Amino acid sequence: MVMSYREALNQAMREEMRRDSRIFLIGEEVGYYQGAFKVSKGFVEEFGPQRVVDTPITEAGFTGLAIGAAMAGLHPIVELMTMNFGILALDQIVNNAAKIRYMSGGQLSVPLVIRGPGSAAHQLGAQHSQSLEAWFCHVPGLKVIAPATPHDAKGLLKSAIRDQNPVIFIEAQLLYGTKGDVGDGEYTIPIGVAEVKRVGHHATIIAHSKMLLLALEAADQLSQEGIEVEVIDPRTLKPLDIPTIVTSVKKTGRLVIVEEGWHFCGLGAQIAESVYAAAFDYLDAPIQRVTGVDVPMPYSRPLEDAAIPDKARVIKAVKALCAAQ
Repeated sequence: MVMSYREALNQAMREEMRRDSRIFLIGEEVGYYQGAFKVSKGFVEEFGPQRVVDTPITEAGFTGLAIGAAMAGLHPIVELMTMNFGILALDQIVNNAAKIRYMSGGQLSVPLVIRGPGSAAHQLGAQHSQSLEAWFCHVPGLKVIAPATPHDAKGLLKSAIRDQNPVIFIEAQLLYGTKGDVGDGEYTIPIGVAEVKRVGHHATIIAHSKMLLLALEAADQLSQEGIEVEVIDPRTLKPLDIPTIVTSVKKTGRLVIVEEGWHFCGLGAQIAESVYAAAFDYLDAPIQRVTGVDVPMPYSRPLEDAAIPDKARVIKAVKALCAAQ
């Protein structure tokens, strides 16, 4: 069945809420407005206002409420209008959600999903266009997922909801309208398992979220020039499936990491370190990183485009590696 990324998320939550009455959705305008991006369309009509809870504009407040509910045995899904607003709830996420299981010696769990749109869209300005995956990945106790396709979004969201740990689930805003085959029937995708999205042998590209679509476009163009690139989607950023990445790099000998986040201390730096540690002797050239520019996101459209990785930069990086001896 072909459906949009938005519809896949809707279906995943709907199936899980029907399966388990402990699951509820909470956030700004998730009920009667049906979510800022209409992901919760039809929910309040089916599940009622006790399980689809509209909140005031207070991210720290309703995130803290959800953490307490999770500790008490419920399974909350927190929707943030944008992951940028998660900054307002960082104390709750980092000091409570991520640490309570450890600090209680395993006596308390926080089965909580915090989900919403991340990264840049179109001219939303510096405060609403950030890719904060590396921030969340840095925190022990959090799992971080950033799917790129409707199929992966549905399967991974269902797994995240069933997990007994707090999960940050990042949905790139520009992916909501994209469509793909989700298949028929119920399914889950294991957390922590990457997928080879395109097979190749000249170089490997690692890309997640909407950067995966960019990587696949670049790979298709490179193929017309005789360069066959293998493209891997980590899907889960923490825990990260290093073995799948290393297996590909050992085959191709070259690696380009593409991410929209900032270069300094970015997620790609961690991936590169992991690959160097496990497959240094297999590399035929230094690892290349294609990232966002280390600046606040400009509002100007041409400057915004310049700050975000594009197909030309990815192709240039791959060709530079393939030219290296």
